[in-house]
Amino acid sequence: MTDIQEAASENMAEVDNFKEDLNKTFPCRQSQINLLLSLFGQRHQYTYSSLFIYGHTGTGKTAVTTNILNHFKLPHVLVNCVECYSSRFLYEMILNSLHGNSVTESSDLVKCDNMNDFVRMFKQVSQEKGINQETIYIVLDKAERLREMEMNILPAFLRLQELTQQNVCVILLSEIVWEKFRTGSGYCEPFVLHFSDYTNDQLIEIMMLDHPTEYDENFYRMYLNLVLSVFQMVCRNLKELHHLAKLNFQRYAEPVKTGEATAEDTRKLWKNIEPHLKKALQTVYLREVSSSQWEKMQQSIEAGQPPALQGLSSRSHVELPYYSKFLLIAAYLASYNPAKTDKRFFAKHGGKTSRQSKLLKKHERASNHMLGPKPFALDRMMAIFYAVVEGRVAPTANIFMQISSLVSLNLLGHVASDDQIDSPKYKCLVSLDFIKSVSRTVNFEVMRYLFDFV
Repeated sequence: MTDIQEAASENMAEVDNFKEDLNKTFPCRQSQINLLLSLFGQRHQYTYSSLFIYGHTGTGKTAVTTNILNHFKLPHVLVNCVECYSSRFLYEMILNSLHGNSVTESSDLVKCDNMNDFVRMFKQVSQEKGINQETIYIVLDKAERLREMEMNILPAFLRLQELTQQNVCVILLSEIVWEKFRTGSGYCEPFVLHFSDYTNDQLIEIMMLDHPTEYDENFYRMYLNLVLSVFQMVCRNLKELHHLAKLNFQRYAEPVKTGEATAEDTRKLWKNIEPHLKKALQTVYLREVSSSQWEKMQQSIEAGQPPALQGLSSRSHVELPYYSKFLLIAAYLASYNPAKTDKRFFAKHGGKTSRQSKLLKKHERASNHMLGPKPFALDRMMAIFYAVVEGRVAPTANIFMQISSLVSLNLLGHVASDDQIDSPKYKCLVSLDFIKSVSRTVNFEVMRYLFDFV
């Protein structure tokens, strides 16, 4: 056997061993791993000029790609396009990362303003580093951000191998399909690879790798099936499901530890965990407190003590500008108070009624909070706002921009109306507990101005 054949066999054995380890690290991704390894090939071999890898978050796109590049020590640059809000930063980050320059060494940083300079300097840097005979990989994570830059950037990156006349492969990682990138003709079609969502069986197989050793595998598998049956309609993210499973498992296994139920008593176990899963379901993806803080808060609630931490279920805090809080309060009052009561609550000389008639009407009227929020005109909300806010506030554009911000945050909802073109209508979308917590931050007693509570 010649030296070349021996080197080839050793390299093949190394690839097989790495493939086996990678399949253990990223189960259920065997087909994508095998395809990427075959596409990358040897260091000196030409590969596709561009790869497009897409799939939802948490499917392993970035992790699998970077693991392969790092293991074989292939020359590559990983850039997150979210961090590059202009084409100039994108060019410079690629060139400086390839050159090995640190951000702190400002005197040695490469400057680049356009694509022509980028192509010329890329060839220069690759020759200086002695990697112009090897495949250089440029990995662009969150590649959908490229669509917001100049029109020539995406087509140029797809043809970078042709423009530079060098062995370079551009890998685009995205959460959207390739068809969303096409904005015209002349695109060089990349090789498309899909990282599909995990099925329920695959999710359970992956999460079973971390099952607690003190419990039976079937018991933990049954628990995972229960978690997925609750959360699969709203969440398919492996990381989030794994976090939720670890967070609530001790609560699920508590009746078994105390002897109140057996591992086969699924009915009792479900009744014990059901309220906790429902609380977690309200705040999927929201990490307002850590796992340990969440457990402490649940223990204090069960002990009948007020929780020291305002956490996932209460959401009693909100960070809003000062005037936005008063705008939200005014919107809530306009949604839940009848318009005819505005004079009584906010006019300086509002009409007064006798106590007897007030009590009679209170028993007769229907609760506005039971009926839900009512649409209101913008003029009415602004009138209430100027009545409740402290000090004199000019109706500037900044105030109206804050209304738009409240709508974008889903705290207010825009109500479409065919007969009110010039006067838009809104609806307040927050709960009573939420508006009470907001009013406390500005020392405003909102209950005194709600018609249902007077």
